[in-house]
Amino acid sequence: MMNKKLLCAALLAGLAVTHAASAQEFDDRWYLTAGAGYNMQDSDRDTRDAPFGTLGVGKFISPLWSLDAELNYQNPEKDANRDLNWSQYGISLDLRRHFVVDGRSWNPYVLAGVGYQRSEEEYDAFPNPVSPGEREEGNFAAKVGVGAQGNLGRVAIRTELAYRADFDDRSVNAPQEDWFGDVLASVGVVIPLGPEPTAPVAPAPPPAAPSCADMDSDGDGVNDCDDRCPDSQPGQTIGPDGCPVPVSIDLKGVNFDFDKSTLRPDAVSILNEAIEILKRYPDLRVEVAGHTDSKGTDAYNQALSERRASAVYDYLTSNGIDASRLVGPNGYGESRPIAPNTNDDGSDNPEGRAINRRTELNVQN
Repeated sequence: MMNKKLLCAALLAGLAVTHAASAQEFDDRWYLTAGAGYNMQDSDRDTRDAPFGTLGVGKFISPLWSLDAELNYQNPEKDANRDLNWSQYGISLDLRRHFVVDGRSWNPYVLAGVGYQRSEEEYDAFPNPVSPGEREEGNFAAKVGVGAQGNLGRVAIRTELAYRADFDDRSVNAPQEDWFGDVLASVGVVIPLGPEPTAPVAPAPPPAAPSCADMDSDGDGVNDCDDRCPDSQPGQTIGPDGCPVPVSIDLKGVNFDFDKSTLRPDAVSILNEAIEILKRYPDLRVEVAGHTDSKGTDAYNQALSERRASAVYDYLTSNGIDASRLVGPNGYGESRPIAPNTNDDGSDNPEGRAINRRTELNVQN
């Protein structure tokens, strides 16, 4: 008979597990429990199987462990005389270990508990005139079991199959027994108390350390990654590498034949190099200045120097240099020689005069 009871209980628990809902997540709120089930009595009690009910309170004490305190009550009938009352109630403290897997629709658990069970038993005391007799006894109980718990949203559902040892050694029906083993199959609900906990807000990550690409320590407009001259001074003209550019562009070789303002072939190649420098430094502004030697009158030389400056100016603008970057063209005649026009003895110095017949690009910023 006991084997049949165990088989029925196992089938009931299996059916309940199949219908369990979603997995219980860790939630440290207190909760209430209520359940109903079927108590398959130890056959030595001489009582019929009976339904039972439970009420309890508990909470998860970690993501995988919960602790419940639970009241239970059942009122089985005696086999021999159903008019005699036999009721049982008690309290237990149950520890459950949940096997939680993310994404699974249900999560099984095992349980172990200890408690106190009280029996109120009527018995036939004939020929005693005070009949039926009554026995009220309380005793220690222990429980082990398995179950599954699933989340239905606001509440959870719990199905369970347990074996309870009731250490009642003063039973009227079975005085020879020291304890009884009952099988308990049940389904219950778990109702959390209070609002659902919210996930903690993660602290904002610390600001990222500034990159050298975002820094310009010397304020020259070139980031520190590309700046090869990190100590440039205000007012300097800075190139793309962060270093000061030359304050003048050397046009040595851009000289003119005597009394001429046309560009010689050798001068064109030098001007092309100057154009590349100006394109490399788009913020550079230069003055186009023309000069002559000392031959001729001041007025003539002034006009000649202006024509020479204009020849260079026109070449630059026709080769991609915007006129807004050029100052002039300005002529300075013979007033700014860079070589002597005559020798120390007053004789003519052709080499010096050839050097003075020139144009210059003077940086303005």
